[in-house]
Amino acid sequence: MAIALEEIKRRLRTFAEVEARGVSPLYDHLATQSAEDDDIAGLLTDARGDEARGTLLLAAAHRLIQADPIHPLSRYYPSLGGFDGVDNETWPLFRTFLLERADKARELISTRYTQTNEVRRAALVYPAVAAAAKEAGGKIALLEVGCSAGLLLGLDRFSYRYQCDGGEQLVAGPAKAAVGLHCALDLAPGAVLPKLPKKVSIAARAGLDRAPVDLADEDELAWLEACVWADQPDRIRLLRTAAAEQRKHVPTLIAGDGVDDLAAAAATLPAELPLVVLTSHALAYFGDRRADFVAELAALAATRPLWWVTEGFYQAGLKLVLPDRADLDAPAPGSSDSCVLGLVSWSDGKPVARALARTTPRGQRMTWLPA
Repeated sequence: MAIALEEIKRRLRTFAEVEARGVSPLYDHLATQSAEDDDIAGLLTDARGDEARGTLLLAAAHRLIQADPIHPLSRYYPSLGGFDGVDNETWPLFRTFLLERADKARELISTRYTQTNEVRRAALVYPAVAAAAKEAGGKIALLEVGCSAGLLLGLDRFSYRYQCDGGEQLVAGPAKAAVGLHCALDLAPGAVLPKLPKKVSIAARAGLDRAPVDLADEDELAWLEACVWADQPDRIRLLRTAAAEQRKHVPTLIAGDGVDDLAAAAATLPAELPLVVLTSHALAYFGDRRADFVAELAALAATRPLWWVTEGFYQAGLKLVLPDRADLDAPAPGSSDSCVLGLVSWSDGKPVARALARTTPRGQRMTWLPA
């Protein structure tokens, strides 16, 4: 069922104010203007299910400008070599460009999902996966739900450098990794730095996604790049590096539903291995099936040792098993850490949930919380 235009416009405003503001001047501007324009916002009425979001509209536009890089609009797109900042010509050019290609835009919007494989999030989830592996006592199987191209499944092959307050650094991962990630790490009052192992032993891995991305397909890779925000070209460079590295270690990616097919996907991994299920911002797209997802996790936990690493907005993830934490529902004053990293296990059928850190959506920084 198509989402009402007014709801689409509300979502565009929310995207501009909550996700893009202070992070992406271009996307903040374009989403804000789109929210006041029935013709542009109306393109999202063709989106499938709950996909009518600012990220999908801007990804479709990014893909179209990738295909026409000499268009004047490209000068506002650093991903295509543009250097101009937002000015009074940006929106008129964008609006005209997109409406002239409305049919192509609608085709993308009606057939594609937002596929954001943010490689930097590996730095956020690594401490939680490492903690789960330590509790599991050794080798683990890793299953990422909502994996896109599965780049986070290679998190044990990345190197990490966490810059702490006072100049201290924590390092983890192989020293000569092709993908090196940096993340600022602050401490909340009463918190102590996490102890990070040099490596995590992942003996088997798989990804589950409704539409897995095949990185061997140039068109699929181009769409994945289009989903990266256009004024953050460093993210695209990192994506390409991680994609090239993954081609050397191709993981198993399974097409299926994150709820209905979770048990079957888990069954592809050796039953003797403790299972770590990873979700990174995926539950925001589960709508009213989030509780069903947690119920499936609980059922799996009754059959094998299982940990759930969740990173994303509190309302869309950790709240399901750790309610009544209003402090996690909004960034702390003066902070941009709007998301939460959590680690969940099950004991006698009951979830044991811990909030480990506050995080930023794109993996730039995290604030470790007291135990």
